[in-house]
Amino acid sequence: MPGPLSGVRVLDLTTVVMGPYATQILGDFGADVVKVEPPEGDVMRYAWPFRHPGMGSIFLNTNRNKRSIVLDLKQAPARAACLALAARADVLVYNIRPQAMARLKLSYEDVREVNPEIIYAGCFGYSQRGPYAAKAAYDDLIQGAAGIPWLLKKQGAAEPRYAPMIVADRAVGQQVASAVSAALYHREKTGRGQRIDVPMFEHLLQMVLGDHLGGYTFEPQHGEPGYHRILAPDRRPYETRDGYVCALIYNDKQWKAFLEIIGKPEILSRPEFATQEARSRNYDSAYAMVAEELKRRTSEEWVEAFERADIPVQRMNSLDDIVADPHLAAIGYLKSVEHPSEGRIRSLAVPSEWSESQPEVRRHAPRLGEHTREVLREAGYSDAAVEALLASGAARI
Repeated sequence: MPGPLSGVRVLDLTTVVMGPYATQILGDFGADVVKVEPPEGDVMRYAWPFRHPGMGSIFLNTNRNKRSIVLDLKQAPARAACLALAARADVLVYNIRPQAMARLKLSYEDVREVNPEIIYAGCFGYSQRGPYAAKAAYDDLIQGAAGIPWLLKKQGAAEPRYAPMIVADRAVGQQVASAVSAALYHREKTGRGQRIDVPMFEHLLQMVLGDHLGGYTFEPQHGEPGYHRILAPDRRPYETRDGYVCALIYNDKQWKAFLEIIGKPEILSRPEFATQEARSRNYDSAYAMVAEELKRRTSEEWVEAFERADIPVQRMNSLDDIVADPHLAAIGYLKSVEHPSEGRIRSLAVPSEWSESQPEVRRHAPRLGEHTREVLREAGYSDAAVEALLASGAARI
């Protein structure tokens, strides 16, 4: 069965991670994604490591199931070609500021003139209704604006730090794919396209404040902000005699089992440990006690004891451990595939499993301009018109 978005065409004007990740999800779901790149290509093409310049590892894992066309949108003929593509598209996704799209004469109003039913989705830093509307934004900046470095220091880090992953771009990229899918469903019912704005700051705050609004949830304020369990200094992988394990002792049954394992069942009768509510007020001391106890045995001993007691536990993996994980091998999560220019590479599986219309990897991440001629012909350009556009420098291969 074809993917659930088979037959949908997406015009992808995005770069870096957030937008490309969103459009890759749409491509995995079966959409025909046409990636419009500037002459120099998406900047992530050049992020090390790579076998050949222009095909960096992050690019390869954020741009599969797409075709690449090169258009210099600062030139009028290239803009006209882009609008010709938009006229035949169901969705346009971009991730520069709306003001820049307007300067390129590719605003929603411009695109709607050639395709009134298009879903026009923008992902950028901040809502266009507030004073930050024109501010530039990258993952690090949005993490800072959303309080993530502050929260890490609050929890006990020596200094504020960003999360060591591109968390804002990828979290918001998921939101973009979700919003586009919902807008396509709305259009299916009503026949109407629309503009969608997906600002990074506000969407990342859904995750941060969903956990940490705390006492500010109530008016007037009732208690401190922050989720105390997550902010407890010892909410971290527990050090053992020979390594680390990740364990979550959470409900009454699990605490009873843990205290029996360590031979101290009487602790559960203390007022600060007796109930879920009491522990929620004293996570700092509860987790500190667990941290001290786990130093007494090896990781293997703790994993065996916790699994026998039905307490959630997991070894702390390194990146090397993940690549060698037997569960991931069993489900084919890291598949080896042949790329026409990069040779043998690992490709991440689509992380959802469907009884019908299973998403699949149909195309390798494209070389820069690999499909320029093909896509322009589909937009109605004759062979002579394509060659003229290439000769002018407005389009490239």
